[in-house]
Amino acid sequence: MTNPEVAILMLSLFIVLVLLGFPIAFTLVAMGVGFGYYAYYQAGSIQTIADAFNNQIFYLLNQNTYSVMENDTLVAVPLFLFMGYVVERANIVNRLFYSLQLAARNLPGSMAVAALITCAVFSTASGIVGAVVTLMGLLAFPAMAAASYRRDFASGVICAGGTLGILIPPSIMLIVYSAIAELSPLRLYAAAVFPGLMLAGFYIVYVVVRVLISPSIAPKPRMDDAPSVGRIYLELLTSFVPLTVLIMLVLGSILGGLATPAEAAAMGALGGLVLAFVYRSLTWRKLKESIYLTAKATAMVCWLFVGSWTFASVFSYLGGHDIIEHWVLSMDLAPWQFLILAQLIIFLLGWPLEWSEILIIFVPIFLPMLDAFDVNPYFFAMLIALNLQTSFLTPPMAMSAYYLKGVLRGRIELIEIFKGIMPYLGIVIFCMFLMYMFPSIALWLPDALFGPYVP
Repeated sequence: MTNPEVAILMLSLFIVLVLLGFPIAFTLVAMGVGFGYYAYYQAGSIQTIADAFNNQIFYLLNQNTYSVMENDTLVAVPLFLFMGYVVERANIVNRLFYSLQLAARNLPGSMAVAALITCAVFSTASGIVGAVVTLMGLLAFPAMAAASYRRDFASGVICAGGTLGILIPPSIMLIVYSAIAELSPLRLYAAAVFPGLMLAGFYIVYVVVRVLISPSIAPKPRMDDAPSVGRIYLELLTSFVPLTVLIMLVLGSILGGLATPAEAAAMGALGGLVLAFVYRSLTWRKLKESIYLTAKATAMVCWLFVGSWTFASVFSYLGGHDIIEHWVLSMDLAPWQFLILAQLIIFLLGWPLEWSEILIIFVPIFLPMLDAFDVNPYFFAMLIALNLQTSFLTPPMAMSAYYLKGVLRGRIELIEIFKGIMPYLGIVIFCMFLMYMFPSIALWLPDALFGPYVP
């Protein structure tokens, strides 16, 4: 039945429950089943106890679960996760950070620059923001603190750098987006290359300029035991180069049309195992830990999909999508006004929700309107991808800050982390503005590789 008021109540209640701390995936399932039972209920249909379970919502839940499990695009998710966890457990990231620290030692804020590059490379391999922020919090923050870096500055670097993996390909978030919006993951990856590099580049420029202006926040390292150039090259060749080459091979095989995302992810997982073996870091215990963490994270993603698709289906059936679409279209907005409104809503939703719920529940509300406003869906996807960076950086629900606080505990206050991440929030918004003014930042590469987009 169409009942938009119930749909709005459903959405509002979901946000309240999330803010109260209920598990998001199972809250989505419970809300979808509960309101779906009402939506599909037929008066007089219950004569026996068995009839109480003869409701269309149970069939919908079963079908959504089956659809998630048979989705070929989503097969890439556990494989990319496994590659990231193997790289993490094999201590390759430690080697990477140390070698980059040596290579950047003459730059202002060298440790911060090394941390940002390490975050970008590792988060690209991992795709899980919590894992990147947690590991770099244990690895880079103590090193920067020992070098007398200001704590809020160091924490901001780690939190901002840790979020880059949901934008820079090969990104799990883009895999999910392609499945939701029915867009080509190849074009999405190509569209994300320059925006991702642009954002990471602006982060590094900000760090260098900030340290030049205020050298006291990141003192220069002591040069008493400066390594030779040969040693620096050797460190880079044995740490940065292998992992970067692996990532480039994975991404290149996808963009070159040589492999599907799932096939490329399988190649990346195998490559991660080979690197761990070469570094003599592949133990049975670490392999089991990687498999367990991959299964755990994959189960979470799958349940989020099942719950979100069930929730979104019921929400749409009740008329929730239609009422919001009619409301937006009735405002007679110009395309730029629509884009600002959509991005503002996504930005505000990033406070209580994670990127997966925003993508699966709310992005489909805007997708049918893109044709009406003549907006390229790949350009819109890149605006969303940049905007979702803010969901991890915006207080009071900046999840990257809570990840970092969780591993550092009493070594830093939450307010210091919030203070450190605010400049990076401004950089993300500035990058969104630049991409709006110059859409070719996102659209040139996919058009060059695959030809102009044809709806």
